[in-house]
Formats: sequence, structure tokens, C-alpha cells
Amino acid sequence: MRFERIREFFRWFYRYRSLRLTPEGTRFLLLTLAVGMAALNTGNNLLYLLLAMMLSLIVMSGILSEQCLRRLVIRRVIPDNMFANRPATVTLAVANRQPRLPSFSLRVLDIVEGKAVDRGIHILHLPAGASVSQSYPVLFTRRGRHRIDGVKIQTRFPFGLFIKSANLFLISDLVVYPELRPLPESLAHDLAVLGYDQALSKRGPGVGLYNLREYQHGDDSRTIHWKTTARQSRLIVRETETEDLRQVTLALPTAVPEDHAPEGFERAVSLTASLAAHFHQQGFAVRLLVGAQEVPHGVGEPHLYRMLHVLALCEPVPAGQPDAAALDGLRTMGDRTARGELTIVVMPWQDPAVEAACRGASRLVPAWETR
Repeated sequence: MRFERIREFFRWFYRYRSLRLTPEGTRFLLLTLAVGMAALNTGNNLLYLLLAMMLSLIVMSGILSEQCLRRLVIRRVIPDNMFANRPATVTLAVANRQPRLPSFSLRVLDIVEGKAVDRGIHILHLPAGASVSQSYPVLFTRRGRHRIDGVKIQTRFPFGLFIKSANLFLISDLVVYPELRPLPESLAHDLAVLGYDQALSKRGPGVGLYNLREYQHGDDSRTIHWKTTARQSRLIVRETETEDLRQVTLALPTAVPEDHAPEGFERAVSLTASLAAHFHQQGFAVRLLVGAQEVPHGVGEPHLYRMLHVLALCEPVPAGQPDAAALDGLRTMGDRTARGELTIVVMPWQDPAVEAACRGASRLVPAWETR
């Protein structure tokens, strides 16, 4: 039983700890072996004393380096919203929970896809009971799900002979949104010509000034514009404006035609995300169709990020798997356009079946022409 416990301890230890010689440590170890061989061959007591001192330094390195790595707690703070090809700031907080002993010469690395990534985080001295936070930039070039598996803490303390490492589980699952780019000039011009570049203003409840007019019986006294009243010596009231909530449907087909490769899909996803962000900023109620998946009309930042989340995780449907539900959704585009709604279909590739289904849409945007 005792042997089993010892074996389990070493199995745990080598799973979460690793030890590697530095170049200086390799030279010191070779020198120690040379001194040991010389002491055995000559029987010189001074050499034995020197050998004992050198071996004690090696043992002290192992004990003190382990002490530096004990009871360290790490917390990672990641931004809520991350976009492809846009740097984001991640913060690591390292705390020393030991009651008396400090930690020295710490280096913290992220473990991404099984590989240690140096973020440039170095802590020379971390007192007992203290914590320190350091931030670093991260950049993801692909949208979708990403994972940071954990962290690796290293130390060379005290003599730089060894690099002792401790692996800590600190899993962070991320969803990286598609890259947002400025709209192509041709598309922005077309939207402006159609009058869809901004929402319409009209008289109604709101905060903006729409008009000034003479007071009429029944008007709310709180709407009297006193400065103009004093200047004109008659009661003048102000009318506020409200924005007419315009609606737009954005559609992204996901079925890959038989004779097309899916390389252009990423460009189409990025363009659709950019259009969603554009119409959100203009105050439109935006609806999103991605294949057969639908995000109903909505406004506000939570709705925008809900659409970006869908776009971040969408994938093209392989050729030979027609999506009837997606085509049914596209067939409603003409009716929506007739009711005054703006309908835009972002085409990842040329597909006669999709073009026929969305006949009557306000705009078909070929993604391969918008670089």
C-alpha cells in the first residue's frame, strides 16, 4: 500500500512538474561529475568536500525552486468580445498564497493547442500573500471557437541551473467574432442612393429637436421653448423627433455548389458581419439568415453580438447536401422587399439556385468582388 502511494505521488508530480537543465546547469553538472571522478581516483579530501558542496547546490536548487512554485493561484481575465485580426488585451493575475515564503524569478506562459506560448510575463519577486497583474495582447486570425488550455509557470531560482515548470489547468474557451471591415465604397454608395444609409426622422416622442411652432390649445406646457418665447413675445413650443425604425434582412447562403470550393466563404462571413454592424450603428432593426438559422429582427448591442456569435460559428454545408429550409427562407426576400424592408443577400459564390430563390431582394452582393 505504501509503495502504491509513493508511485502515485511520483506519477502526479511528473504530470504537473517538469525539470530541464539550463546550459549553465549542464556545464555545472559535468563539472560535478569531473570533480567526483577526480575525488574517487585520488582520494583527496578537499575534492570530496568540493563535491559535497556542489551536490548540495544541486539539491538546494531542487528544493528552493519547488518552493517558488507552491501555492500559486492564477486568474485569467479575457474581454467579452474578441474579433479576428483585432488585438485584444488579456490580463493574468498571479497570487502567492504561501503565508511566509516569497516566490522569485517566475515566468508565466499560456498553453495553446498543447504548445507553450511566451506572452512576456516575468515576475522577479512575489512576496507571500501578495498578487500581481500583468496584461498582454493576443491576436486571433481565425473566427470561431478557440481554447487556451492552461498556463505553465517556470522558475530558474535560485542558481539558474534548472528550469522547473508547473502546469496549471486554467481552461478558457473563446468565441472569436468575424473580422469587421469598412464597407466597400461601391456598396456604401448603393445604400446611400437607395436612401438606406440612415434611418428617417419624423415628428414624435424623442429627445432630438424636430421643429419649433406657435403654442396651440392642449399643448403640454413642458414643451414651451422659453428662450424663443421671450425673443418673439409669444408662446413657442418645441416638437421632438423620433427615428422611424427601419428593418433590414441580411442573408448568407451556406450551401456550397457542386463546382465551387469554400474558400470565398470567409470573405462573405466577414462582409455579412460588417453589414450587421453598419446597420446596427444606423439604428435599424436587423434580421439575420445564415443558411437555415435565423436571428429575428432586433436592435441594441446584445442583439448585434447575438448575430456575430452565429456568424462566428457558422460553417459551409458540403456540396451535395441541399438545404431546402435555407432556400425557403430566401424565397421570402421578395415579399419583404415589397413591404418596404431592405433585403441584402451576400453571395459567397455564384449559385443559380440561390439567385433564383432570392429574386426580388433589394441587393445581391457578390463577396468575391469586395476585396
